[in-house]
Amino acid sequence: MGNHALVFGATGIQGWAIVNQMLEGYPSEDAFEKVTALTNRPITEKMLWPESKKLQIVSGINLLTDKGQEGLEQEMKERIPSIETVTHMFFFAYIFKEDPNQEITINIQLLERAVNASQHLATSLKFVLLPTGTKAYGVQCLDQFPFVDKLPLSEDLPRIPEPWQSQNFYYNMCDWLTQQSEGKSWTWCEIRPDMIVGFVPNNNVYCLAQTLACYLACFREVEGEGKECAFPGTETSWRNLSNDSSQDVIARFSIHCALNPETCGQGQAFNVADNSKPSSWSEKWPAICEFFGLKGTAPPAGGSGPAPGQYLSDHLKEWQEIEKKHGLATGRVGNDRSLAIFQYFIMTLLCFDRQLDLTNELKAWGEKAEEIDAKTAWWTAFRRFRDAKIIP
Repeated sequence: MGNHALVFGATGIQGWAIVNQMLEGYPSEDAFEKVTALTNRPITEKMLWPESKKLQIVSGINLLTDKGQEGLEQEMKERIPSIETVTHMFFFAYIFKEDPNQEITINIQLLERAVNASQHLATSLKFVLLPTGTKAYGVQCLDQFPFVDKLPLSEDLPRIPEPWQSQNFYYNMCDWLTQQSEGKSWTWCEIRPDMIVGFVPNNNVYCLAQTLACYLACFREVEGEGKECAFPGTETSWRNLSNDSSQDVIARFSIHCALNPETCGQGQAFNVADNSKPSSWSEKWPAICEFFGLKGTAPPAGGSGPAPGQYLSDHLKEWQEIEKKHGLATGRVGNDRSLAIFQYFIMTLLCFDRQLDLTNELKAWGEKAEEIDAKTAWWTAFRRFRDAKIIP
């Protein structure tokens, strides 16, 4: 019996890419015999996944069902064909809560229920992959970022200080997996991307590429092709260094880890990014704007360029005309899931260097390791949004 991947949160920015890479045959056509994509809501969008007999999509399984763990496992057993053959679990489920204590509680419960169900129902489970991110290094602390003098950020840094430490559910997840995997036949690892560049088929507030794609497509239509488009951040954030993490690189490295538990398991953490050389928005923004036939420029002195969310709100009528003209999918602009708050956080508030040390990733990946540039990462995402008829 071949490998069977179970992907929780399969329509999210990372889950979508994991499924896509497996169906495209990474690292080989026979690496996985079956791929089960679990989604919270029924799929109505263009997924862009290649057609494959390997794929089975199961929607509507609620990890937090009031029927408890036993009820969840019964439903999974009844609704997921061949659940007993699952060998690799990829966990991308997440629920945002503004209150840190509530966020910890609900996301730990998601993980516990998913892992317990998987190990109870699938006796051949070998690996669990957990995504975290640079919140493990305290980037959310902003002007209190604790490792400003410890760059590039490496996985052996200590946990961030209080009060931030107790508010970070990543640590709770890792501690639980460490305890739960002890003496078991399966192992696990943690991957730490920074800002993720990629496509999502549904409306996702954490997908910066979606926000910028809609904004720049609208900007071009309203202002005209070839116009200058100023960076929507500050002079400081324009220059700060970081390492973007494209969804394809994350997915391929994650799959590599899952298939190599001897070298990548035992709860190891891996920074994962596109290139070991950090870059700044001053390098990326012109390449991003170029895709839309625009000239990306620096922010004006002492200020910033147009705020994408506000610009789209101000030109909602024009955007709706663009949707109608090109037969686009609707629902990405003009609702509470298109406020672009995440864009402001990433492009303005993260105004400090936070580059990653990729030594462990490149060593673990070995001869299969790959690095790509910013233009490749961003243009790949934009082409997918275009193929999905989300932008013209």
